[in-house]
Amino acid sequence: MSFVDLFGSGEHLRNLGHFAAIVNLAAIDGEINAKEEIHLQRFARKLDIDESEYSKVLQNPTAFPISPPNTVERRLERLHDLFTIIYADHEIDAEEADLIRKYAIGLGFSNASADAIIKRSVDIFSGHLSFEDYRYLLNKD
Repeated sequence: MSFVDLFGSGEHLRNLGHFAAIVNLAAIDGEINAKEEIHLQRFARKLDIDESEYSKVLQNPTAFPISPPNTVERRLERLHDLFTIIYADHEIDAEEADLIRKYAIGLGFSNASADAIIKRSVDIFSGHLSFEDYRYLLNKD
């Protein structure tokens, strides 16, 4: 049995920690609803989380540490995943906002960068885009 078989790859452990963060955000406002469950199953497939890991994470999502990716692009992708689960119910509450800020900082963004990215992400996910932003997104390749 190899070392990787015993402890998993670094990428898989990062994916597991990321999935736990997603579950934690889904569960912060109470029970995980049907829409959130659909997203969780999709993220589990995307992140290669098997059924036993899925169950363990659901039981205790705080037991899995965040391991930030090395690139800004991957960090933004992780943050996008977190916003996707938050907005499964079409709103963000104060607890979710506090937790997403902690996760953004845990992913490696500075306090100021985290605040700016979160504000902009809330605007985008809640549909509060300016016309210029709307036009930019339409014209983007």
